[in-house]
Amino acid sequence: QVQLVESGGGLVQAGGSLRLSCAVSGRTFSRYGMGWFRQAPGKERAFAAAINWSTGSTYYTDSVKGRFTISRDNAKNTVYLQMNSLKPEDTAVYYCATSSRTVVGGPGAYDYWGQGTQVTVSS
Repeated sequence: QVQLVESGGGLVQAGGSLRLSCAVSGRTFSRYGMGWFRQAPGKERAFAAAINWSTGSTYYTDSVKGRFTISRDNAKNTVYLQMNSLKPEDTAVYYCATSSRTVVGGPGAYDYWGQGTQVTVSS
């Protein structure tokens, strides 16, 4: 079994910062891309950021560019999402996921998922 555990969510004021972590453990598996998705109340789960595990290349959805930074720590099997200048519209449950075949893609392209961590940004 593969486990992904997110942490670091919480309540922050608009303009504040938060750092999410996703630790991966369990049996070995093919890893190509690691991504962060988010799902706001009443909306579909959407892509936020991703990283090519091998090269370190990063990708972001337009609404978070310049504010969010995705990174990895290979030794710790951990991916991070640094979120700065947070806005109320960033409020969502954030999920990390891994894909064996893609980097940027919809939720269906990812194989294993964490259970999510709540991020709430107050106005």
